[in-house]
Amino acid sequence: MHVDSNKENGPDGFELQRFIRAILRQKLVVIGFTVLGAVLAASYAFLATPVYEAKAFVAPPSQNDIANFHYGRMRESELTPYTVKDVYDIYTRRLQGESLRRTFFYKVYVPSLSADERKSSQDVLYARFSQVLRVVPPLKETSDKYSVVVQTNNPQQAKEWAAAYVSQAGDLAKNEMIRNLAIESQVRARNLEQQISSARETSRKAREDSLVKLSEALRIAKAIGLEKPPAITVNQSVIAGGESGQLTYMRGSKALKAEIENLQARKSDDPFTDRLRDLQDKYNFFSGLKTDAALVSVYRQDGDVELPDNPIKPNKRLILILGVISGLILGVAFVLVRRFFAETSE
Repeated sequence: MHVDSNKENGPDGFELQRFIRAILRQKLVVIGFTVLGAVLAASYAFLATPVYEAKAFVAPPSQNDIANFHYGRMRESELTPYTVKDVYDIYTRRLQGESLRRTFFYKVYVPSLSADERKSSQDVLYARFSQVLRVVPPLKETSDKYSVVVQTNNPQQAKEWAAAYVSQAGDLAKNEMIRNLAIESQVRARNLEQQISSARETSRKAREDSLVKLSEALRIAKAIGLEKPPAITVNQSVIAGGESGQLTYMRGSKALKAEIENLQARKSDDPFTDRLRDLQDKYNFFSGLKTDAALVSVYRQDGDVELPDNPIKPNKRLILILGVISGLILGVAFVLVRRFFAETSE
């Protein structure tokens, strides 16, 4: 059985043909809209203010960068050495912190605006600033590299702001590290000072105890009339005060009296205090411990901040293509709407 292909596709094919004929009859209108779209797009693309982007990349410091943070931090001193991760965590926290953003906003971004731009509310200005400067965390879990991205109309300004933001975060983190070290050193010095005081107090009490024991031994020696040690063989440790000092009187009254006078005339017990000099050396070390900020670094900049050559906005090629496509679509739509109203009126 034969089927007429014209009948099968008749209505649809006829409408498509009418649609194409209508466009072709008014092709100048379509072309006009297309040209208009291209002109408007080109005007925007070439007259819009260009936006330049500068990036600064930072990475963890090396062991050599943080070496001076370890000065005096030993297991024996009860101060655990810092690791690279410990130092870099402080830096990245400062880098992403709101305090630095606010400081940079008020001291750098706002002064760069014109008088008219500053009239906007602080919330609006800060929202714009958040688009101008961004801190991008590592894109991969295995990476530890952060980046600071700045987008402005001035390429030199974008470069300077990116470098300045990274540097200011480094200064804040470095100062925090140095303050932490100073506080820990001061605490350690105070602990040592307390140990020194305790050691001296122990020596003072030991001297007082010796005076009491020797005074009692002197009274016993005088009571029995013993001026000199007896000419008998006696264990010297016993005479010196062994067995709780029971036989100390056997030294004789002369020796006991001389020792008592010597103890009473002693001006300082420091030479007789165990470990005192070692504690004093440690105290002097930690009380005078300082970290030179110029000799340490809390981050490592990965490459220089490059001066951007080409703007990232506007994308002229894309805008021109979109303008031509938009003009073509508007031209076709205008022709179809015009044809629809013309047929309706008929």
